[in-house]
Amino acid sequence: MAFSKLYDSAAAAVADIHDGATVLLGGVSGANAPTALVSALADRNLRDLTCVCDSTYYGAEALHRLVAAGCVSRIVSPAPFGPGSEDIVQNLWRSGDLTVEVVPWGTLAERMRSAGAGIGGVFLPVGIGTRFAEGKEIRVINGVECVFETPLRGDFALIRALRADSVGNLVYAGAQRGWNSAVVSAARVAIAEVDQVVEAGSIDPERVITPGIFVNRIARASSAPIG
Repeated sequence: MAFSKLYDSAAAAVADIHDGATVLLGGVSGANAPTALVSALADRNLRDLTCVCDSTYYGAEALHRLVAAGCVSRIVSPAPFGPGSEDIVQNLWRSGDLTVEVVPWGTLAERMRSAGAGIGGVFLPVGIGTRFAEGKEIRVINGVECVFETPLRGDFALIRALRADSVGNLVYAGAQRGWNSAVVSAARVAIAEVDQVVEAGSIDPERVITPGIFVNRIARASSAPIG
């Protein structure tokens, strides 16, 4: 049998995610989120998860379900609260049942990129004079004050892609590529939810955005057959 990273279901793909895990979520502002994987994770009734994401609104219903189930104790996000009315994330934060760490978008991307690159962190000219710099090392580099930011690593990454071959090479549609390259490299195990799975060698190498070496598991977003 040919080697394949394809799992039978989203539930099987997330079956070993454990209590206390740090889970990096792909998707931009809730769009193109790995909803099947996150929903399957909510069914596990885990506890004390840390979820790192772009935002918790605009299509983040699966994440809200995970939070409402009591699975998440901490969220790291540039935009943890949606505009307008309060939601489950904001309500739990106000009650003290959920910890929220706000990290600027660029800083979050660089922290994950540092983890994926295996470097010890980065100095960024962001947050000087604000609470984002409290307790952190500050250096003057080329005349500019910079804050030291540590790498942000994940135990698992959950992402969404348009197409994958059986060994994990991924093709994205539009904004799907936004955070995915950062989260898959920063995680120990990367799991992709895809709309279509094709045989190895079927994708033009020039169209591959995330190489299969970064992807550990694949789960179909639908019951579409391989082809």
